[in-house]
Amino acid sequence: MTIAEQYETGLEPLEVVDAELVEDDAAPGAGTVAVHDPAAAVLQALDTDAKQYLEDIRPKKTRDGYARDWKIWGEFHDWLAEQKGTRLPLSTVTVGTFVAFVVYLDQVVEAPPTTIERRITGVTSEARRRGFTVPKEVTVAARRALKPLRLDKERQKRGRGQAASLSPADLRAMAEAPHERKPLPTARSRRVYRVPELARLRDQALNALKVAVAGRNEEMSLLDDCDIRAVDEGLMVSVPSVKGRPARKDPVTYGEHRSTCPVRCWRAYRDAKLAAGADPDGPAFLPVDQWGHQGTKRLSPDGVGRALARSAEYAGLTRRITGHSARRTLVTLGIKSGKRVDKLRRQGGWSPNSPVFWEYVDEGEAFEDAATEGIGL
Repeated sequence: MTIAEQYETGLEPLEVVDAELVEDDAAPGAGTVAVHDPAAAVLQALDTDAKQYLEDIRPKKTRDGYARDWKIWGEFHDWLAEQKGTRLPLSTVTVGTFVAFVVYLDQVVEAPPTTIERRITGVTSEARRRGFTVPKEVTVAARRALKPLRLDKERQKRGRGQAASLSPADLRAMAEAPHERKPLPTARSRRVYRVPELARLRDQALNALKVAVAGRNEEMSLLDDCDIRAVDEGLMVSVPSVKGRPARKDPVTYGEHRSTCPVRCWRAYRDAKLAAGADPDGPAFLPVDQWGHQGTKRLSPDGVGRALARSAEYAGLTRRITGHSARRTLVTLGIKSGKRVDKLRRQGGWSPNSPVFWEYVDEGEAFEDAATEGIGL
């Protein structure tokens, strides 16, 4: 036995192949060494943190709404899979899928056009949040498909319709409605309900001030006592920022009638709620139960909207009155009284190109120099 065999150091046979020598620079990837870029790493970390921060500060109501829209997007894909025999991933956001989504919501779900438009916005936002690409032409195509639906009267009836504006007489009727509320004919309980005085004063102040600043439900809910400052001319109201909209300062003057004057209504309610033990540095508007007991947490945005709608119901108004009616009311009444458009726009915090604001302006100007006025009819 040889030494090589004894210690197993023999060489194994090798297969010899022909090869071509090349220069170092010609080899793929030759000479490249991955270099850590600390600046790129920091930027990437900041981008990740920024996305999470923006998601965290998004209002819960918006997050819940977009989550619901994304669920509807999934239900659409279930329906589409049954129709086509192939299931597409939810990340497939194309002109074809988005236009089909509009058709699905219109013809299968029979959703009103306003709801379809909101679904488009919600799915777009949620898809991008999840890292999916949504090209601009996709949303443009979806809204083009939606445009004729918005003009269709029958489709408009699917929704509840727009919130109606209020006249000064409506507002006085709401503020001066009787304390005792008889039960509705369909109510199981026949007990006559008497509105607690503290709740009545709160609703008067809330509704009057809501109209005066064209306040959104969320804005009125977030007001604190310190945001409503008494001045010689009336009140200076610091309306907080909501959903990224800029905060604003709205001057509010005395009204012509005690029951709808935002200044006097606010002072009367503030005195009453402080006497009932409210924190002078706390929320501006507090919940009150049916027995007149005052809560400590701020009135919710839904509670703000219900206060206006409930007051309209007690006053016997049959039009659709919601929390948004206050914003419409300020513009229509202001235009009819000759107020400057730019001042009305700033008071309610509308953007200069807001189509909703200009719709309210047109409503207020409808009978100003009307086409049939003074033509001899």
